[in-house]
Amino acid sequence: MGKVATVFKVYADDGTDPESILKKIFAEMKPTSMQMEEIGFGIKVIKVMFVHEDSDGSTEYEKKLMKFQGVKEVEVAEESLL
Repeated sequence: MGKVATVFKVYADDGTDPESILKKIFAEMKPTSMQMEEIGFGIKVIKVMFVHEDSDGSTEYEKKLMKFQGVKEVEVAEESLL
């Protein structure tokens, strides 16, 4: 089994500061990398990358990200074998 890098896009609810969600995710999940990206009209998305075993799958990460208060949507942006 190989390693997989999965990048998620995390969208905040209206009225929720994405920076606060970014800090919570970093503190609790220890991702490989994170960045804030503006997608237009002042809307920001958090891009979170995890490196994990191929057998683990990315679904568990997605479920954990959805549980953070203020998160509206999570989607897989990229996934590739390392």
